[in-house]
Amino acid sequence: NGCGKSTFLKIVCGQIDFDQGERFVQPGTRISYLPQDVWLEPDQTPKQFVMQSGCAAYEADEILDLIKMDKDRLMDGFSGGERRRVALARALVGEPDVLLLDEPTNHLDLPTIEWLEEFLRQHTGALLTISHDRTFLERVSSSCLWLDRGTLHRHNKGFEDFENWSEHLLAEEEKHMSKMNTKLKEELHWLHRGVTARRKRNQGRLRELNKLREQKRAILSGQVGKLKMSGADTEGGSKMVIEAQSIFKTLGDKPLIQNFSTRILRGDRIGIIGPNGTGKTTLVRMLAGVLAPDTGVVRIGKTIDLIYFDQLRDSLKPNDTLWQNLCDTGGDHVTVQGQPRHVMAYLKDFLFEEKQVRSPVSILSGGEKNRLALAKALTKPGNLLILDEPTNDLDMDTLDLLIEMVSDFTGTLLIVSHDRDFLDRLTTSIIALEGDSLIRECVGGYQDYVRQFPPQKDTGKSAKAAPKESIERPKVPRKVSYNEKREYDLLPARMDELMKEIAHNEARLEDPAFYQNHPQEFMKVTENLTTAKEELARVETRWLELDEVMSQVD
Repeated sequence: NGCGKSTFLKIVCGQIDFDQGERFVQPGTRISYLPQDVWLEPDQTPKQFVMQSGCAAYEADEILDLIKMDKDRLMDGFSGGERRRVALARALVGEPDVLLLDEPTNHLDLPTIEWLEEFLRQHTGALLTISHDRTFLERVSSSCLWLDRGTLHRHNKGFEDFENWSEHLLAEEEKHMSKMNTKLKEELHWLHRGVTARRKRNQGRLRELNKLREQKRAILSGQVGKLKMSGADTEGGSKMVIEAQSIFKTLGDKPLIQNFSTRILRGDRIGIIGPNGTGKTTLVRMLAGVLAPDTGVVRIGKTIDLIYFDQLRDSLKPNDTLWQNLCDTGGDHVTVQGQPRHVMAYLKDFLFEEKQVRSPVSILSGGEKNRLALAKALTKPGNLLILDEPTNDLDMDTLDLLIEMVSDFTGTLLIVSHDRDFLDRLTTSIIALEGDSLIRECVGGYQDYVRQFPPQKDTGKSAKAAPKESIERPKVPRKVSYNEKREYDLLPARMDELMKEIAHNEARLEDPAFYQNHPQEFMKVTENLTTAKEELARVETRWLELDEVMSQVD
């Protein structure tokens, strides 16, 4: 989060200017852009909004029918998922030559995401998309761009090869770092190799998860809308966490949950999926005892303590520091799953740097605030953890971190999510709300659910368009110029100068009284620190480029 992906996409589509370089668009090319946030006029209809793109009325009708939106309903009060679908309709209408999509799957339910994947696979034009949804990227991409510390790397294979490719690049970079400052090398190792190691550990966790699924399979057998109950005693000393018997819930005249029964045991990891509006959050709130069913009974174990995380970030105090938000009663330690942790070390686990812990929450980016809210939620004591759409707007490194933290959670887990990879890595069974009060449960993750209950294919759709083959230009060896040799010799001194400037600014920001006594100067120093870091990243990248050229000459 915050590395410049959305800025890059806005430059590509011509929305913002750039400092230097050139942007060329083939005359006659039609570019369509979907930003992360789209403003919808509440007194407009979806059809009116889509037609603002310049399309014909019949084209607006066609795309809105495909995306299952009421074209004549006023958009006042639309949900996040409905707003995203209308914005998508406007971006996709008219078969543009180039599609630029910024986080297109945010707030979409799984059926809409799968429809979008099929639509994009058939799209004959070019596609450039930003996304944290691994499964989505694997299904729609034929090449990969990685924006890392201001440098854009390209790989002519799809996202399924990203892990191997990125690890290779990082390994090569660490070899170059051996010639540079020791501290810089350590920071690179912490930033990237630690993330790579975490991903490898997660592969081991998947093996442990498969064992849990086998245990769940021995307990659970599913029926449509109703589950067979195990015979274990539900009183004190049992493993029962939640037991629901024949529960019903209606919303107005619409039945959401009908005659649903289940038993959740200690250590279960349940994923809850379904289209928007089918009652996922309602079901979770009933199972947690927050909302009473219309009829039926929900019994909760006597020793259950609930931890609930929904990314609203209401628990964060914007004017307090990160440290104060975690240790709101004072001290320098937090308790995580019964174990004391120093607040500094704990925040480092969540990818925060030491110099950030004394800064106010208000200057954090949206992704960093999500990270902090997650860290705070996991310090609460409890043995039932509910995550309601926890993956929205999180970058992949934070998603890996979340998977690691949740895998270590020893209690019971309920997850409402549309992220298929996230569900596959964490859940022992899936409860699927499929609409019209139909609820199914199966052992395993999302892919296990799809294998057991394959979706109906739309035979009216055209065959998948073959991906365009990318051709990598051969590298042409060249000689090192005098100016490049001089620049190569001068850059280390410039890096030392920037690192001293950064250290000086960080030392000032670490003073707890600095922000309170000089808030305007605090913001200025923060801006100077950001500028110096960006300049250092640019200089380091340039040094590495020149070093590679020099090593080839040697």
